[in-house]
Amino acid sequence: MCENLDIPLRERNTLLLAAGYAPFYPERSLDDPSLESALRTIETILEASAPNPALAIDRHWNMVIGSSALNPLIVGADPDLLKPPVNVMRLSLHPRGLASRIINLREWRRHLLHRLERQFRLSCDPEIGRLLDEVSLYQRDSDDADRRLGGGGNEIAVPLRLRTQAGVISFISTVTVFGTPAEISLSEVSIETFYPADDVSAGLLMKLSGN
Repeated sequence: MCENLDIPLRERNTLLLAAGYAPFYPERSLDDPSLESALRTIETILEASAPNPALAIDRHWNMVIGSSALNPLIVGADPDLLKPPVNVMRLSLHPRGLASRIINLREWRRHLLHRLERQFRLSCDPEIGRLLDEVSLYQRDSDDADRRLGGGGNEIAVPLRLRTQAGVISFISTVTVFGTPAEISLSEVSIETFYPADDVSAGLLMKLSGN
């Protein structure tokens, strides 16, 4: 029944415990040797996405692996925000992170907070709750770029419009997860890949990557 309802593995273990049974699904640290091959697979997927930047995150939005194409996008972020484990939500929305270079910051912030709020409602994870409280309090952007959202009704997805050394690049993102995980930590890893939203952005991304 849990499988048909697509209940996450962590919650399945919780249900088993509540019913008086032992947990069925193992949970290991992502640096456990038994997960090494899975992490290599993730790294291969990320690098194969080049020049499109991609990253893998855990359930608390900490970066597990980032592709080399991601590096030019985070240049200039506060070094403290780049110390492992890098929290992607914090890096994206903190005033000393990417926030000052996100053209449609209000729109992108609203999108990320919605994802985080939904995750908290579904999981009741206290760490997610603390992260949500923190990023919700970050300084509200008030510059001209944020007031010119341009997020009109013709968008097929919420874009990320980021000012880079090559110019303003518009991205749309996809999220991928493992299809048949049998281990909790791996089941909670997601891969987010950012693709150029238009031909101009594609050209700028190629320029940024040095191709």
